[in-house]
Amino acid sequence: MQGRSIEASPQRYARTAGLLYLMVIVFGAFAEGFVTNKLIVSGDAAASAHNILAAPGLWQLGVFANLLVVIIALPQLWIEFMLLRPVNRNIALLFLLLNLASLAVEAVSKLFLMMVLPILSNPAYLKAFEPQQLEGLARLAFSAHGVAFNIALIFFGLACLVDGYLIFRSGYFPRAIGVLMQLAGLSYLVSCFSVLFAPAIADMLTPAILLPALIGESSFSLWLLIKGVNLPRWRERLGVSPH
Repeated sequence: MQGRSIEASPQRYARTAGLLYLMVIVFGAFAEGFVTNKLIVSGDAAASAHNILAAPGLWQLGVFANLLVVIIALPQLWIEFMLLRPVNRNIALLFLLLNLASLAVEAVSKLFLMMVLPILSNPAYLKAFEPQQLEGLARLAFSAHGVAFNIALIFFGLACLVDGYLIFRSGYFPRAIGVLMQLAGLSYLVSCFSVLFAPAIADMLTPAILLPALIGESSFSLWLLIKGVNLPRWRERLGVSPH
């Protein structure tokens, strides 16, 4: 994807980024929301293991959706970087770096997630360990995924703050969406730090604290998909005369 191509036809790339971003949101909501909420019972390793073994297809589908999020986010991130680069190249590079750090940690978190079902169902493990031990190991793998995922979202929250600043300053995206993205970043930071270091506070805040993130990210993805960029402002930012 060359810079010149994006400069010449930003709408095509903006709408592609919007579609990919929307896919990330939908797949993430399905995997972390629907599947996890349906199968994982908080504080009960045995019940969680029973639910996963009773619906291995659904669990694997959730893991697959989780992995797709990381894969789809890479081209979406690159296009968004190219769209925001004209605002400030150095700050856009910071946005890119924070997102890459987030995706790297998130990819590792999926490794723990992929271990859960094999731990519970592998015949060799069933011979070597008691069922309660396997349930505990599976719960540990899932908990490790949760820790790594929250660390990834801390980097993503910081990226949202930078993203919001660039959107606000761009002139070719609405300033309101820039503000919403910064609120999304703050909500991720508060949520993740509380989950990692103050679980009691996290229990009181969740899921309401993540509502700004849902609003901000959904608004930006839909704007990219439906409206794209403001072409006169885009050309003005690039110093290109309208044809």
